Amino acid sequence: WDSFLSWGWQPFFMPDNEGPNIEPANGIPSKSEMKRQMTALQEIGEALTRLTDKQLAKVPIIDERLVVAIRESRKINSNSAARRHRQWIGKLMRDIDTAPIIEALQSIHMQQEMSTRAFHEVEKLRDDALAAGIPGVELIKARWPSVDRQQLRQLLLQHQREMRSGKPPAASRKLFKLLRGLQESTTGEA
Repeated sequence: WDSFLSWGWQPFFMPDNEGPNIEPANGIPSKSEMKRQMTALQEIGEALTRLTDKQLAKVPIIDERLVVAIRESRKINSNSAARRHRQWIGKLMRDIDTAPIIEALQSIHMQQEMSTRAFHEVEKLRDDALAAGIPGVELIKARWPSVDRQQLRQLLLQHQREMRSGKPPAASRKLFKLLRGLQESTTGEA
């Protein structure tokens, strides 16, 4: 079989997920294609169940039964019941246009990625400033020139004292909170 597969030949009983979906002459999708579509709808439904109520409100779902089913799924603890409920959500999604829902999910995902990236940037800047000591003030001033130099210097000195005496890193937390506030005020994030 390997020699046949190497030049692109594929027997009829081996599924080809890469190629086009071949439908019978009567225009009805094959059973395998229908299963793939239902699985895709269930995955979209599962993604909807992981959203918070605030995020779910941003998704354009027209069918109220689907919204109720999504909220009910959060209360289900049993694995088999959760699986059946995902199937029910997938069945409800057959009757609606999923393109706006997918776009909303992608938008929410992008917002989360941007927020996470910004969080890590602030975390790295704080760590770099703390590692540099007093010269770390200039690292922060390069990004936010209007920040209070004296406050930064005091936090960096306090951090050094805490590290020498083995105390919890309260100054590090205060510095992170300050930097996060600066970032939110400049980017308009909430």
